[in-house]
Amino acid sequence: MSCETLQLSAELKQALGEGDAFARVMALQGEVFRDVRGRKTIRVDIAGRPYFIKQHFGVGWGEIFKNLLAFKVPVVSAATEKQAIEKLGEIGIATTPLAGFGSRGCNPASRQSFLITHDLGDILSLETLAEQWVQTPPELRFKRHLLLAVAALAARLHDSGLNHRDFYICHICLDLPRLRQGDIHLYLIDLHRVGIRETIRPRDRMKDMAALYFSAMNAGLTPRDYLRFLRRYRGKPIKRILREERELWREVQARAIKLYIKLHKVEPGLKQLGGMVA
Repeated sequence: MSCETLQLSAELKQALGEGDAFARVMALQGEVFRDVRGRKTIRVDIAGRPYFIKQHFGVGWGEIFKNLLAFKVPVVSAATEKQAIEKLGEIGIATTPLAGFGSRGCNPASRQSFLITHDLGDILSLETLAEQWVQTPPELRFKRHLLLAVAALAARLHDSGLNHRDFYICHICLDLPRLRQGDIHLYLIDLHRVGIRETIRPRDRMKDMAALYFSAMNAGLTPRDYLRFLRRYRGKPIKRILREERELWREVQARAIKLYIKLHKVEPGLKQLGGMVA
């Protein structure tokens, strides 16, 4: 079995030229967006076009065993995100278009890899949008349409057996040129931890929804907003949701509150909670 994979778009093949293209990509420098142990995300221009490159330099056995002991699947290469991009394309969720992927090494602890995606251009994260809403509340119709669009995205993701594992509103982005034309078009990004199964596990659903709920607590949502979201997300009447799934949503709320306290060092008030679950 080969321990080396290299996939590049025709434009990248031409731009990188002859020789060891894998080594060239791993050596590229650019504007750094994220730099953590074993992984870096940079923005570069190649042949006049902007790309994002996620370079994985090997996680080490310590990180692998730490995840396994915590009953977590360790992310050892960019392959997880590549598979997630491909799967999202299959189920109709927009994300960063894939331009290249490479992996080298059989040892999972020292395997090096990269993922190259096209720059999405003029986008705005929902986290930044929510911060703007604090000073300038949104038009009611737009807020409701956006809320339903996010609920539809979450439903499609989870109903297809996927869980994001970092499902915060900062990882959902609006396409601004299309928004100016009156079209709400969302991208789901930062997919390096996505789980893919035939059916999502209840705990994975709960964790994703708790992350989403927590990250939207300061967006000024009302009790009606939360119920409207739930009805679209689950595709059934609110009374039935609260009768059949009340325990799930209590777990979601409890976990979201813990996340809020951890970040803000204070409990969320009724305004932040929005009265989602009685």
